[in-house]
Amino acid sequence: MRIVLVGPPGAGKGTQAAFLAKNLSIPHISTGDLFRANISRQTELGKLAKSYMDKGELVPDEVTIAMAKDRMEQPDAENGFLLDGFPRNVSQAEALDEMLQSEGMKLDAVLDLEVPEGEVVKRIAGRRICRNDSAHVFHVTYKQPKKEGVCDVCGGELYQRDDDSEETVRKRLEVYHTQTEPIIDYYKAQGLVVTISALGKVEEVTGRAMEALAREAA
Repeated sequence: MRIVLVGPPGAGKGTQAAFLAKNLSIPHISTGDLFRANISRQTELGKLAKSYMDKGELVPDEVTIAMAKDRMEQPDAENGFLLDGFPRNVSQAEALDEMLQSEGMKLDAVLDLEVPEGEVVKRIAGRRICRNDSAHVFHVTYKQPKKEGVCDVCGGELYQRDDDSEETVRKRLEVYHTQTEPIIDYYKAQGLVVTISALGKVEEVTGRAMEALAREAA
């Protein structure tokens, strides 16, 4: 299957993408991973992207599109892929359609993870990260440490990242609503959107997603 995963920040896209890609035996292609891989390998596209990032500018659509195209042409993506973070706007969605059409392919589904805005703010603004190891993540509501402000794993100090503050989260949501959300209507016009609730345990959301995708494939 060829799937695009969409949803607001805090919807759990990265977590769900990893589970779904494994269950469907297709590669998980995330924009973040594409940038990191191209920059670390010092590809021409990576150097170009870094030149914009170093200046604090957004990487132009054509660079992101070229990276995605290169990745989707790899052998492991021959039988499908799951795109996470791309396309991020309508012009990228149009470019993706053109790219697939030129190869005689098309998307099978656009999976929309739906989360109420209040829950998004609660999820992200409640995160606390260990200063010693950023892999140790806690939450003021969902995964409380045994001792407030102290990492259960190593005893390090827990803190809230600047980009997890409520004000920053609301700004990120504004960007999502203006830039990315319009692609949902774009794909709805093609009859590709499957919307599921992203509330509940990770495995419950994955189960819902797999059932919805199975119905689409039937």
